Amino acid sequence: MTSGRARLRGAGGACLSVRTAGDPARPPIVLVHGWAQSGGCWAAQFDDPELCRAHHLIAFDLRGHGDSDIPADGYGDAAVWADDLAAVLAFAGAPAVVVGWSYGGLVITDYLRAHGDAGLAGLVLVGALTEIGRDRPGARIGPAMRAALPAALSEDPAVAVPAVVSLTTAMAAEPLPGPVVQRWAGTVLGVPPHVRRALFRRDASSAEVLAGISVPTAVVHGTADAVVDSSAAEYALGKIPGATARWFPGVGHVPFAERVDEFNGVLRESAEVRRG
Repeated sequence: MTSGRARLRGAGGACLSVRTAGDPARPPIVLVHGWAQSGGCWAAQFDDPELCRAHHLIAFDLRGHGDSDIPADGYGDAAVWADDLAAVLAFAGAPAVVVGWSYGGLVITDYLRAHGDAGLAGLVLVGALTEIGRDRPGARIGPAMRAALPAALSEDPAVAVPAVVSLTTAMAAEPLPGPVVQRWAGTVLGVPPHVRRALFRRDASSAEVLAGISVPTAVVHGTADAVVDSSAAEYALGKIPGATARWFPGVGHVPFAERVDEFNGVLRESAEVRRG
């Protein structure tokens, strides 16, 4: 097993920071994080010896996030997000199971809209948005996110910091360790305000995209998610042919951190289904 970091060229030549773990010869799992986070949110998956033995784990920082480049614009262009993910999938070198958390689900639908799913092994949508814009059913957010906006987008730290801390604390249904909350809040604040705002300045329907998915798909959602409403998961389940629901009772927006063993089990099962 190996672990490491890489830099890839995404759309327009932007450099994307990629972290890897596991055996590069094994089937890849590509993990796409959410709004104002980074690939570091998947730490519990990268620390799972069984996952790393059986798979090549690949997590990248979205443009404008983490250690990736921060272009001045392009955040409202679905084709940019699609081509960024395409670059990561090319790096994977084999059909991957692609896991999208929160805004990462929207990045996946951007990719599918442009490239289809012929080169994918499967999908796992985790607390995911699949659309964006007013009154889009796949974009419905929960009370914690509604309470944080628009303050969490502000350039004024006196406005943004309390909103970001409150939102980060509310991501889990049960309290996470203080250092974890502080690390995640710091990651959000490390994303420039103009990027945080730009990700919400989009309008995209994905009904036809979801209906056209032909690879096995699992929709994972915590029943106590206060960030993305459970109706967004139900919408995806109603549109994606043959999609499997994996509800996590009493869990919030971060099942991969709240119920690590159970979530990692879902990843292993999903990958086995794709290989079978």
